[in-house]
Amino acid sequence: MTYVSGFLTPVKTQDRDRYIKSAEASWPFFQKHGCLHHMETWGVDIADGHTTDFNRAVKKEEGEAVVLAWLVWPDKATADSAWAAMMEDPDMANMDMPFDGKRMMWGGFETIFERSAA
Repeated sequence: MTYVSGFLTPVKTQDRDRYIKSAEASWPFFQKHGCLHHMETWGVDIADGHTTDFNRAVKKEEGEAVVLAWLVWPDKATADSAWAAMMEDPDMANMDMPFDGKRMMWGGFETIFERSAA
């Protein structure tokens, strides 16, 4: 089964286009290091929960949206190797990252169920 790196971060709504350009620029790095699929999503229907929710998770502020993104890898070993290589890549260090990294959260997930209509 595949391995997924997931991200959740707040982005200023005025920086939406800038964020999309950053995501587009990052795909070649991910792909070069073995990523199979890259998805970035912009929150448009995120309700406040009773105990917790996406907005509170990232401490969303006025004028921000929540972005949920994920990268699909063939396995954890490929993802781990890719992250190590990308952190050493000077081009990656110079990329525009239009979000508050202190409020970003991420994690790695093993696939336990997967189906597709395609």
